[in-house]
Amino acid sequence: MKSAKHMTQWNKPSIFDIQSPQAFDKIAMEVFRFQAINNPVYHKFIELIGICIDDVKEISAIPFLPIQFFKDYQILIGNDYEGIFKSSGTTGMQRSQHYVKDLKIYRDSFIKGFEHFFGQITDYSILALLPSYVSQGDSSLVYMVQHLIELSQNKYSGFYLNDDEKLAKTLQEIDKTGQKILLIGVSYALLDLAEKYNFRLKNTIVMETGGMKGRRKEMLREELHQILQKSFGVKNIHSEYGMTELLSQSYSKGDGIFLSPPWQKILIRDTEDPFTYLENGKTGGVNVIDLANIYSCSFIATQDLGKKHENTFEILGRFDHSDVRGCNLLVI
Repeated sequence: MKSAKHMTQWNKPSIFDIQSPQAFDKIAMEVFRFQAINNPVYHKFIELIGICIDDVKEISAIPFLPIQFFKDYQILIGNDYEGIFKSSGTTGMQRSQHYVKDLKIYRDSFIKGFEHFFGQITDYSILALLPSYVSQGDSSLVYMVQHLIELSQNKYSGFYLNDDEKLAKTLQEIDKTGQKILLIGVSYALLDLAEKYNFRLKNTIVMETGGMKGRRKEMLREELHQILQKSFGVKNIHSEYGMTELLSQSYSKGDGIFLSPPWQKILIRDTEDPFTYLENGKTGGVNVIDLANIYSCSFIATQDLGKKHENTFEILGRFDHSDVRGCNLLVI
C-alpha cells in the first residue's frame, strides 16, 4: 500500500472498458484503494468511522461518503482541477460543489452513456428546456446538454428559454419530418409547456430531469408522467437520474425504471444501518458507485430513497430528514 500513497493520477485500466460485473467489481476495489489513500477527506472519513482500508475486501464493505460532504469540503485528489459544478438551489441555500480534475472524463461519461442507451447523438435534434439550471450557472446538466447539442450537429438543436411558442412550433415541425428528437427539460418547465399546447408527437423522446425547483407543488412521478404523456401524445416519458456530485447518468425509458451504464452501480442500504444492504425489491437509501468520479469520490450515499431489481432500480423519493449518519463525524 505504501507505493500508492500521494498518487494524483489514475494509471489503471479505463473505467469505460468495463464489460462484465466481475470487471466492474475488480476496478471498483482498485478505485476504492486509490481514493481511500489519496483523497484526504475520504481518507479522514474512513479513519473516523473506524475502518481499516486493508480490511475492505469486497464492495459491500466499502464505506460510502454521505453526499452532504460535497457542501462542506473540497472532495478532490490533488490540488488542481479544470472546473467546478454546483448544485441548483434557492437563494441562501448552501450548494454542493463538485471539483472536477479532468473534464474529459465527464465528457466521455455522458457521451458514452447517452450512446449506450439511445444510439448516435447525430441522429437527434436536441431541444433543451432547462431555465432554472441555465440561469444559475455552473450546472453539470447544462454542461452536458450543451455538449450534446453541439455534437448533434443539428440546426434545430439548442436551448429554448422563455419562448414556448417557438419551441412548440419547432417541435411540431421537426417531428413531422420523421427526425428523431430529444426534448429534455426540468419538470416544471415541461408542465408549463404541456398546459399551453397539445401535441401528437411520433418521433420525440420527452425526458424529464426531475424537480419543481420551488416553482410548482411537488407531485408523484406517476401523476407528472400521466400529464406529460397526455399533452405530448407519447406512450412513455423518459427520465434522467443524475446529480452534481456524480459524473454519470442513469436513464429510464418509462415507468420510472432506471438503467445505469456499465461503469456505475446502485446499492440499496438499510435506512437504520448504513453498512447493511437490502435485497432486491426492498426500499432503502440509494448508494451510488460512480467510477467516473475517479478524482473525487466514487462511493456516494445519497439522500434518495429507492429500490433495486435484478438489473434496474427505481427512485421513490427523498429522506424526510437530511442528516445521514456519519455526516457530523468529520472535522478537518
